[in-house]
Amino acid sequence: MAQQSDHAEEKPGILERMGGALAEWSEKWFPDAYVFACLAVVIVTIAALAMGRSPMQIGVDFGANYWSLIPFTMQMAFVIISGYVVAMAKPVMKFIEKLAEVPKTAKGAVAYVAFLAMVSSLLSWGFSLIFSGVLIKEVSKRVKDVDYRALGAAGYLGLGSIWALGLSSSAGLQMATKSAIPAALYKISGVIPLTQTIFTWQSGVMIVVLIALSVAICYFSAPDGKHSKTAESAGIQYGDNGIIVGKPTRPGEKPEYSPVLTVIIVILGALYLIDVISKKGPIAALDLNTYNLLFLLLGMILHKSPRAFLNACAKAVPATGSVLIQFPIYAGIFGILMGSGLNEVLMNFFVSVSNEHTFAPIVAIYSALLGFLLPSGGAKWVVEAPYILSAAQQLHFNMGWVVQIYNAAEALPNFINPFWMLPLMGVMGVKARDLAGFSFLQLIFHTPVVIIMVWLLGYTIPYVAPIMM
Repeated sequence: MAQQSDHAEEKPGILERMGGALAEWSEKWFPDAYVFACLAVVIVTIAALAMGRSPMQIGVDFGANYWSLIPFTMQMAFVIISGYVVAMAKPVMKFIEKLAEVPKTAKGAVAYVAFLAMVSSLLSWGFSLIFSGVLIKEVSKRVKDVDYRALGAAGYLGLGSIWALGLSSSAGLQMATKSAIPAALYKISGVIPLTQTIFTWQSGVMIVVLIALSVAICYFSAPDGKHSKTAESAGIQYGDNGIIVGKPTRPGEKPEYSPVLTVIIVILGALYLIDVISKKGPIAALDLNTYNLLFLLLGMILHKSPRAFLNACAKAVPATGSVLIQFPIYAGIFGILMGSGLNEVLMNFFVSVSNEHTFAPIVAIYSALLGFLLPSGGAKWVVEAPYILSAAQQLHFNMGWVVQIYNAAEALPNFINPFWMLPLMGVMGVKARDLAGFSFLQLIFHTPVVIIMVWLLGYTIPYVAPIMM
């Protein structure tokens, strides 16, 4: 009992106190991301008025472009849905339970979860959040003295570090998909294939360095058994995972529980993917459409019956609400930027304050700072891309590497932004302030490392002219 009393009176470390204070501040004062999107509209509208654009012209610029991102909006919504559906499938759940048996110590468990969270985020950020949440619950059941706050922050690492360098990169996949690029942006950039973005050796170097850095921080900062706060001590009860399917109660429901229809759909989709890959090759064929179809087909076959698949989709759809509502607003902002000439002003600014040597770190810092105000990797890229890529063209800087600079830097604000923690927090049953202390520690170390890497690695990549298809 004396030991418990001493433990209860122990004060948290300075970084944990800073993170907790920041999380509590953000929970009290940080508005919904939708509000930031609306504020961004106000800011660009005022700037356009100052440049002589009339209110009617601005309204037309906004409205004419409002629906221009509908294909991209739906594609990003399906990244969330497909990732969630795959993560909640029974075979995946069983696989996670096996993975949870590996770690034996508290510090080792936190580092282990961090590694798997980051690796899975390279496959899909939507999948990573749910996968990591379930893994954390299973690890907590087995490693009794592990700190649930450190585990949660470790499980969130994919979204705060390398997800955008992987296969679900919003900016990377959009620029590789002609139909997802706004026409005005396409004139500047053309199509930027994945061989110039996520499939470069420079991007691989960043991934390896950031994984090693994050895992090391997790291991050395995680409380040991004596000082840890477990899920049990916090009153958090973890029940069973997965999707409840049930059984048919009337004849009309029987097809919903049969795998026959699923098999037919999966075969047709697989034949299409085989055809696309055989004609274009595996890398060139990977755009948002093929990526989402592949994950959906995988989800269908893992859930087997249409009913199990639909139940998983029903749980995933609420997480897409913010994407569906906010992306059209960002498209409207894009329209105001292009119609008013603000993109030209911003492009000239970046050209004036940078050169081919300083452009990379300046873009990285700018993208990270803007990410605090516009917490959406895909939608923010649409706003930022026109003037950033125009400036890169002026400086003859590789536009593919600009995409990767953006991908690495814009993820940094995610470390302390509760918006992207929501899916993980829902699975874990925790609040943002429980994770923010350890996440903030990661941000402190990641920021200088990311800026230095994008700067130095940029010297190894030559300029490539836009590819018009």
